[in-house]
Amino acid sequence: MIIADATAPTEVHGVHGAEGTSWWKCFVRGAELAGGWEAVEWARLPPGGLSGEHLHTRTEEVYILLTGSGQILLNGRSTPVRAGDVVLTGIGTRHGLLNTGPATLSWLVVEVLGPDTAAVFGRPMAGGASAGRSERNAAMPAAQVFHLQEPGEIDPREVLTGPLRRIARQRLAPAQADTVVADGSEFTLFVIAGSGTIASGPASAPLGPEVSVTLPLGSTATVTAGPDGLELFSLELLVPDGAAA
Repeated sequence: MIIADATAPTEVHGVHGAEGTSWWKCFVRGAELAGGWEAVEWARLPPGGLSGEHLHTRTEEVYILLTGSGQILLNGRSTPVRAGDVVLTGIGTRHGLLNTGPATLSWLVVEVLGPDTAAVFGRPMAGGASAGRSERNAAMPAAQVFHLQEPGEIDPREVLTGPLRRIARQRLAPAQADTVVADGSEFTLFVIAGSGTIASGPASAPLGPEVSVTLPLGSTATVTAGPDGLELFSLELLVPDGAAA
């Protein structure tokens, strides 16, 4: 297990060319995993803060809004977003995020290598992903906002062409357990609310809000909710046969 949390983030000035201050922390880098991850990160903006517009040319990106509200800018068009919303950004899309609410806006960032970038790095995609959007479906959206405020899941392949296969919001009742097996896939989990524990072999760790757990290929972990239950996001990424970190 790779465990991290949002404490002690890095203070960033002028993120993506925007004025002002934001906060950022990296939970895990792709080099630590077998699949086509770039990174799993966390970011925060104060009221009025802006993460500037920028073009994605080599990675596909997922934003999961955790707290607050704002406006996501997708190819120059503004869409309101709030905690629980999921933004999928494909290759060739320009995006930015503005905090328009009265409170802090925070979000989980999951970057995944696009098929062309993975090929350059010698990291083939699992499941026969295409080498580009034009080869899959030229009409598929380059970016999209999904509302996932309640437990449920979305299939990111509606927008993205890489190996990310599932984004889910889960809720475990008090004392309920769920076992995650990273067999052919790798997983990253992020706790929204509640408490609990996670155990893998002899290792265990407490879970609480803003704790991230990433499960590399070949690992197995059991999540058990505490007396107040547990709510979390879970993302699954397919890994090609024979891949190794």
